[in-house]
Amino acid sequence: MAKARAAAPGKAAKPKSGEIALLSGGNPQIPKGYGEAPVQAYIAAMPGWKRDIGRRIDAVIGRTVPGVRKAVKWNSPFYGVEDDLWFLSLHCFTSYVKAIFFRGSSLDPVPPGKSKYEAARHLDIREGEFDEARFADWVRQAARLPGEKM
Repeated sequence: MAKARAAAPGKAAKPKSGEIALLSGGNPQIPKGYGEAPVQAYIAAMPGWKRDIGRRIDAVIGRTVPGVRKAVKWNSPFYGVEDDLWFLSLHCFTSYVKAIFFRGSSLDPVPPGKSKYEAARHLDIREGEFDEARFADWVRQAARLPGEKM
């Protein structure tokens, strides 16, 4: 497994051979790719406690949406039920992992985080605050909605 190297605030770290750079906020810099491998590389490079959250999120999605499609785009994992149609994305920040539901305003209850895009809502997951049952319910609902082309 490749090691991740933390960046100074506002800068990307220069990785040594075999290391993955962490961008500002600790988000892993992973090349764009489709399928399981790039998503697992992203999760493996998530810093500290966020790696466990990433594994748990990925496992919940895999159990809840059999045959889920995965990709890494713009240094973030994406999940969908059809090729290139996505219902959820993740992104690491300094003190939380953000799960973005692209049609989150249609979920019941609506996830708490508002977006500049009317349909999108997000959940900021901080250390020790991941409610797997609530998250699985949102994933189940989101996977039934039309995906976003990105």
